[in-house]
Amino acid sequence: MKHTEKSPETSLLEGDVRKEFLKLQEQLRLADIDYHQKDSPTISDAAYDSIKRHYLNLLERFPQLTEIANQVEKVGAPAASGFGKISHAQRMLSLGNAFDDVDVINFDAGVRKYLGLSAGDQLSYSAEPKIDGLSLSLRYESGKLKQAATRGDGETGENVTGNALTISDVPHQIVNAPEILEVRGEVYMSHEDFAELNDRQIERGSKVFANPRNAAAGSLRQLDVEITRSRPLRFFAYSWGELSTPLAKTQMGAIEKLNEFGFSTNPLTQRCLTPEEMILHYSQQKKMKILLNK
Repeated sequence: MKHTEKSPETSLLEGDVRKEFLKLQEQLRLADIDYHQKDSPTISDAAYDSIKRHYLNLLERFPQLTEIANQVEKVGAPAASGFGKISHAQRMLSLGNAFDDVDVINFDAGVRKYLGLSAGDQLSYSAEPKIDGLSLSLRYESGKLKQAATRGDGETGENVTGNALTISDVPHQIVNAPEILEVRGEVYMSHEDFAELNDRQIERGSKVFANPRNAAAGSLRQLDVEITRSRPLRFFAYSWGELSTPLAKTQMGAIEKLNEFGFSTNPLTQRCLTPEEMILHYSQQKKMKILLNK
């Protein structure tokens, strides 16, 4: 009987590399459930990003792992039980990460290549500070809010319509809106409101929240809508899903339109013409965050 000798790379895939890849994949799966479904992350964002980088690096080095990879384009986590389910007309995706200045420059180069632009062609970007909260999609029909859903796994989210109606930043009715308008954004809690909420929780002998993100996500995803109503939740609009009529020709124009419709939008959003301007904007916001947290 003839035996075929396996290459060292194939042996590695069947051994240590495959085991390491599956271990990282399971860590990502559990972390997504803790963060997106349970609102109780067990690892830091930095640790998660490190695991994801290692996971993707292994996949790049060993393309054969694609057969068992299921966390490459995974978004969020399945909708939790207890809520009704809503299927998104258009998938709710997550943001990609840039870990250093080189990644930002490479992103610009990739966009230019995709659009067929040269290095000298003008290209502007909308630089928007990321708000750490819970993604929410609001569907309006004929200007009236019909339903609100969390991101869930990107395809199906939790029906939190009643809860969303308690947030003052969420309009119940919009004048001159497209027939179908899905507004997407982030439910969050300010640091000041978060501190006051925890003080009240301590006075009542109730659970203290670890951070504003957990507090916002846990407050929105309450089966008792009155609990949500009692929490100081806010909402920033920054994107859209299904539309019957385009909002604008540019992202900045769309944000301005959302503002005209009565939505709060992030005032720190800035139009940048170069990767260097984006990096500078990020550095300025980072310094501001450090000063605010001192």
